[in-house]
Amino acid sequence: MLLGADGLAIIHAKPAYPAMPHRSVSGPYHARMDSDTSPSTWLDIRAATVLRNGRRLLDNLTLAMDRGQHTAILGPNGSGKSTLVKLIERRVYPLAANPDGGPRPQVHLFGHARWHISELKHRIGVVSAALQDDVAADRITVFDAVASSFFASRGPGPDDHVTATQREHSLAVLAQLGIRHLADRVVATLSTGEARRVLIARALVHAPAALLLDEPCAGLDMASRRRFLIDLGRLAEAGTTLVMVTHHIEEILPQIQRVVMLHHGRMLADGTKAALMNDARLSTLFDTQVTVAASDGWYSAHLR
Repeated sequence: MLLGADGLAIIHAKPAYPAMPHRSVSGPYHARMDSDTSPSTWLDIRAATVLRNGRRLLDNLTLAMDRGQHTAILGPNGSGKSTLVKLIERRVYPLAANPDGGPRPQVHLFGHARWHISELKHRIGVVSAALQDDVAADRITVFDAVASSFFASRGPGPDDHVTATQREHSLAVLAQLGIRHLADRVVATLSTGEARRVLIARALVHAPAALLLDEPCAGLDMASRRRFLIDLGRLAEAGTTLVMVTHHIEEILPQIQRVVMLHHGRMLADGTKAALMNDARLSTLFDTQVTVAASDGWYSAHLR
């Protein structure tokens, strides 16, 4: 077990306890495999365009990510970041044909184009302020928020019966994240930092191949944000692949070495932090004059 800031324990990507049983899905979808033999490239998007009301939220986007490749998706508001998250989660889909006459769009996750959403949620963990709001609105306990992840739901449904093994697993994850004592608390009564850790526990209960962090520090104060980021960094070091979606460069972890810049729905740049985190690139990305500073692997910026 790794200890993070303030003694917070960090769960390893491959927990010591066994994988838990979950609902099986029949039909023409890819079934989750106990022994993962899917390719190292877990995300493969090619020529994807997403429209809403005639506007291109994503415009002919091509992007691939490998396991273990910690990546920041960086861009201003309206750049397409949220749409990209929804595309990965299968909440939106690209046009079936390229409107510009190019190659046929495709989105492959773990080598497959078709997924049942509940199965995909076992492979990709999601942490976001929006998900936290949804879970809090349901007025469920911390334990139920975590255990319901086995059923790909936000809370326990009438047909969802948590087994003794699933209960033990959920409590073990909460304990390793240092929040076991909150199991019976209602999520809506927690601090923002505590609730965000509950979402991490909910995501990690399946030891996902990737953890998708959509503006994960929204609502955190300055001190809580730094502690939270340090603990995310320890998760990365323990083997969980992180994808951080943000418009704050100071949230990009030292462990993240790849940066993808989105601008008006298009790929502006894709490369290493060393190559992209500079005044010229960030000034173009944010359409304003920016000065960048770096210290111990962390970056900051201010307007000129």
